[in-house]
Amino acid sequence: MVIKMRILSKINEIEKYLEEFESIIPKNFREYSNLREKAACERYLEKIIESVVDLCFLIVKEKNLEKPEDDKAVFDILYNNKIISKEICEKLKDAKGMKNIISHQYGSVDDKIVFDSITKELVDDINSFLDEIKKI
Repeated sequence: MVIKMRILSKINEIEKYLEEFESIIPKNFREYSNLREKAACERYLEKIIESVVDLCFLIVKEKNLEKPEDDKAVFDILYNNKIISKEICEKLKDAKGMKNIISHQYGSVDDKIVFDSITKELVDDINSFLDEIKKI
């Protein structure tokens, strides 16, 4: 029961982050290029993705599924157990990879790719993920 409550709490947290994130998404790339705008968007991306990963680990624990070797493997486990779709699995792995590049500054970050992701994909992908999770 405790894990189920933590799962519901984590879902609420993600939804709150998404709502806050949507309120600050720049309307165009020029706005995004402002250091303050870019930093805020990247920080929300990090928080959202980390919360998604936390939620996935809680679900794995709740369902007594195999223990993942790393964060990206948790998405495959949920897919293999028919909890999330293949499409969402791949999108979450891509988002986690982008989060890692931003967080750890691996190489140079292509601001245009990040901007396109946050304005065209992230919110819809995370909402689709939450819809799939809520079905279980």
